[in-house]
Order: sequence, then structure tokens, then C-alpha cells
Amino acid sequence: MPVEITWLGHASIMITNGSRTVYIDPWKVRKGLPKADLILVTHGHSDHYSPEDITMLSGSDTLVLAPEAMPQVTDVIPVGRSFSYEGITVKAVPAYNISKQFHPKAKGWVGYIVGIDGRTIYHAGDTDHIPEMDDLDVDAALIPVGGTYTMDEEEAAGAARAMRARALIPIHFGDIVGSKENAERFSRIAGTETHILDPGQSYVLS
Repeated sequence: MPVEITWLGHASIMITNGSRTVYIDPWKVRKGLPKADLILVTHGHSDHYSPEDITMLSGSDTLVLAPEAMPQVTDVIPVGRSFSYEGITVKAVPAYNISKQFHPKAKGWVGYIVGIDGRTIYHAGDTDHIPEMDDLDVDAALIPVGGTYTMDEEEAAGAARAMRARALIPIHFGDIVGSKENAERFSRIAGTETHILDPGQSYVLS
């Protein structure tokens, strides 16, 4: 089955395979989206952990994972921990700033590698280009490009060149910080097939 990656704006992502739905950092998402099987939260900042959006997207069996205890979180998944649910695998990987103080490594905040139907999708979380990214091997990488709190487009392109990803999708722009121009410059210099999505638009991993 094809796997669809839908950018919902900012760092919010929906991943579906026709039978399961995974959200990562849902924030300010539109009503009427499918209920979640899994919701993954990278860290506790309000543009990534939104109780209102979690409530809207949750059904009776929805699981919510985060790297620390928060209201609505079903299970804590710290850096290095893996989790499996109904054929979906999740691994929490490091996400932190090196040259900024917004996301210190000591907090233990994360990105995620999601495995679904034989594809691997990396959501980097709020991060700089950190050594743990180098040599990652994934089908798609969702990389922040907006700068200020995360990588800008040039640093993100360096991270993209250091990993092996068949497709790149820039995120963390268009709200709060960053613009489509950042994403377009990232696309020009990243050196890998890049898909700039509009909010609500999907990329299909076939």
C-alpha cells in the first residue's frame, strides 16, 4: 500500500497507509481529519504539544507518545526507545540545539523514525544539524528549515547531505518563523529530491 505524508503546516505531519493514521506534533490542524491511531509529540513547546489538537484527533483507542510525562500522554518514549503498535514502529532519536539554547540536549527531547509498510520516515523535531543525524538511512526526511529555533535552510541542507534519504520535505516554516523562500532555497541546495508541500498537501511513498 502507498504511504502518504501530509504536511498540515508548521511541524505538523499526518502519515497514513489507508488503514492506520499517525500524527506528529499536531498543532492548529483543521477539523475533519481522520482520528489518530498514534500521536507523537517531539517536545513540550506549545507549537508542538497542543492538548486541544490531541483531543480533537483522538479516538477511544488513540495512543499518545512523548519524551516526557504530560497530560494526555499514554506512554513516555525517551531518546533511544523503540515502540511497536499494529505494524507501526516508532524510534525516538535525539533532537537538540548546538548553537542555540531553545532546545538543550539535557532536556532529552526527540525526533522520530516511523516505520510503516516497509517505509521509514524521519521527523527531525526541533533541532540543529547534530551528529546523530549523520548516516541515517530513511525513505523520507522531514527537516526544519525556518531558522531561529531550528536549522535554517543552509544548515538543513548540510544535514540532508550527511544522511541518506530518498526524499526530503522541509517543515517548520510558514508560521512563527521561516517562509516558503527558506524551503525553496533548501530545495535548491540540498542535493536530494525535495518536495515543498502546501498545508494539507501530501507526498506519496509508493
